Amino acid sequence: MSDISNKHKHLEFIQASISRMSGNLFLLKGWSVTLIAALFALAAKDTNKAYIVVAYFPLFIFWFLDGYFLAMERRFRSLYEHVRQIKEEDVDFSMNTEPYKSDPRNRWFSALFSRTLFPYYITLGLLMILLSFFIR
Repeated sequence: MSDISNKHKHLEFIQASISRMSGNLFLLKGWSVTLIAALFALAAKDTNKAYIVVAYFPLFIFWFLDGYFLAMERRFRSLYEHVRQIKEEDVDFSMNTEPYKSDPRNRWFSALFSRTLFPYYITLGLLMILLSFFIR
């Protein structure tokens, strides 16, 4: 009985990490839109195109951070799958995700161009380019 609760507890720890990574992804998307919108508002108010150029830095920084957190989330999901399938007596409460970073899907570069991040940030970048033509 104790072994089953240990495995269950380990899976809960991993799930908590996955939830934190997902929360970070959500917050980064919100902050990226907020910061970029604020910079474009400043550019429109002051008619200063320098703010538009500066707005591209947060776009890339948030995209790269989102990619990092998505890659980490995928590694924790792989760890979860591993722990789910091991025997009860093999539970060691390890939170090490290093063995799962060799999977191409779990790499940072792969996460950057995932179906969730790539369309979001490309669309945001294209909107920024389009809006920059309207700010004179």
